[in-house]
Amino acid sequence: MAFPNKDSYYYCSVLCLYIIIIVANSLAFQCSAAASSSNNNDQISTLVVNASIASRRRMPDTLFGIFFEEINHAGAGGLWAELVSNRGFEAGGTQVPSNIKPWSIVGEESCILVQTELNSCFERNKVALRMDVLCDDINCPSGGVGISNPGYWGMNIEQGKKYKVVFYVRSAGPIDITVSFKNAQGGGILASTNIQETASEVSNWKRIENTLEANGSSPNSTIQITTTKKGVIWLDQVSAMPLDTFNGHGFRKDLVNMLIELKPAFIRFPGGCFVEGQRLSNAFRWKESVGPWEQRPGHFGDVWNYWTDDAFGYFEALQLAEDIGAKPIWVFNNGISHTDEVDTSAIKPFVQDAVDGIEFARGAATSQWGSLRVAMGHPKPFDLKYVAIGNENCGKKHYQGNYLAFYNAIKHAYPDIKIVSNCDASSKPLDHPADLYEYHTYPHDARSMFNNAQVFDNTPRNGPKAFVSEYALIGEEQAKLGTLLGAVSEAGFLIGLERNSDHVAMASYAPLFVNANDRKWNPDAIVFNANKVYGTPSYWVQYMFRESSKGATFLESQLQTTDPTSLAASAILCQNPQNNKTSLKIKVANMRSDQVNIKISVEGYATSNLTESTITVLTSINALDENTFSDPKKVVPKRSPFQRAGKEMNFIIPPISLTVFDLL
Repeated sequence: MAFPNKDSYYYCSVLCLYIIIIVANSLAFQCSAAASSSNNNDQISTLVVNASIASRRRMPDTLFGIFFEEINHAGAGGLWAELVSNRGFEAGGTQVPSNIKPWSIVGEESCILVQTELNSCFERNKVALRMDVLCDDINCPSGGVGISNPGYWGMNIEQGKKYKVVFYVRSAGPIDITVSFKNAQGGGILASTNIQETASEVSNWKRIENTLEANGSSPNSTIQITTTKKGVIWLDQVSAMPLDTFNGHGFRKDLVNMLIELKPAFIRFPGGCFVEGQRLSNAFRWKESVGPWEQRPGHFGDVWNYWTDDAFGYFEALQLAEDIGAKPIWVFNNGISHTDEVDTSAIKPFVQDAVDGIEFARGAATSQWGSLRVAMGHPKPFDLKYVAIGNENCGKKHYQGNYLAFYNAIKHAYPDIKIVSNCDASSKPLDHPADLYEYHTYPHDARSMFNNAQVFDNTPRNGPKAFVSEYALIGEEQAKLGTLLGAVSEAGFLIGLERNSDHVAMASYAPLFVNANDRKWNPDAIVFNANKVYGTPSYWVQYMFRESSKGATFLESQLQTTDPTSLAASAILCQNPQNNKTSLKIKVANMRSDQVNIKISVEGYATSNLTESTITVLTSINALDENTFSDPKKVVPKRSPFQRAGKEMNFIIPPISLTVFDLL
């Protein structure tokens, strides 16, 4: 991630910008949640940082990570690069003929009849598509007739890029099929290939694979399969994937790069409510998401109301964790959905399913499920050390009984696995064993989010550690689609987590992704469509906290201010990512609608390279400013040189801002 050049001219420009922001905020910002009870700018806040050896406390290597859930089309139509939506024609259900959306017919209905049948060659997804072509070379339209798929609100086809197209076909006679990518707006053909097979070659199901190279670009493209030859053709499992994916593993590169920028210590997956299901019949099942993609049945995620073919499955999530250097945290269903539960007396199959899932990830190549992992191309076991038994199920009738059945079986088979309970122990101890407990918070008020930093101040330190696995400011008034105000309130919360990192082991924002065409939840950290992506201000707060894991050291500091409910600060020692040298990083989050004069004193630490010390500020003219596709960098961190670094420093903290001093 590139920042502006570090020269004095830019530094002066930044100071001028701060002055403009200060004036604008005092005139324009009227949000009561962020308004300070005092506007006395003559008051100076002081921060004393004790960097002596005695004051240092190592922070967990796992403190800040990410949480992926299949929500907002985060995986299907997002992180997973598959271009075809409903590629197996299963989304309409097994009652045939059924709806084939978003597929549509190419040509007039008098020339072609399309319907689904249960005659696929795949046992776990029997639905296939039948096309009765009623016209021939003479009376068919010049472009032929067939079917078209728009993908997930348009396929992004780029000139010069290559795409692998795979489908299965069967016919009673010879076939002459054209597969093409077409610009949905202009109608131009961006790539095309012709497939001819004799009747004997396609009398049974045959796999067809071709690579198409695009000769044009459009983010709003479709794939078409057409013919001018009369007859009956069956199609199934139509896939189109760009060859250029992250590490060749099928992930959309620009979205993965956004994750890598956060340096996440862990990734929690695949949910969330997605794991539970509105009903257990629609809950995510890991065994149905592994093996060859063509054989995965897919399922309807009835919590977020869309079909997923489960191509981004359990294996792919483990692979993604490995690719980005994050520890995987697997969340599995514990026999409980939003509306139904399995009695503990009947939970054994679910328990075995979880134990099998761990064996898939970690088992030897000769084990039943480890051998499947090997067959999928990963001989080495994945580094799975954490599992969570259910999601937000504490208090349900059968949770405790089910939980103990899972806990005992997993600890017996894999004693090193760290197990996460759904029950909150921030205010009272758990009544069951656990290595970590989950804490979720989604306040609607920015000040509540900011001051929730104190929630773990008095939690006993002799029990399981806290996993703040879901947090965010939400609500139409202050959070909207991702505001600066929301992000700064979350920064104050994260400063509190740093302070309590002797007890808080992990934390992750939620949700991580949203396809702008299917917002099931707002706000989110990363927004994308078919060809664009940007981070919300909340994403950039996480970016500015990314050095607080993997070897960081927390320092004692004392903040004195007339408005402690609006100002928070912390100090850590960490490795500078640019030169691998130790640096002192001081964070100050200001929720006030006016500037704060702050005096910073550092004890026990001497700056060694003033010319490389920097200051990074996340702020904007208005507290409710958001990033958009048209202005993706409206609210992003601005870094500049900080040549006044030393033991005593005075600085003006802008209104509604997160400021990070990086002293070498």
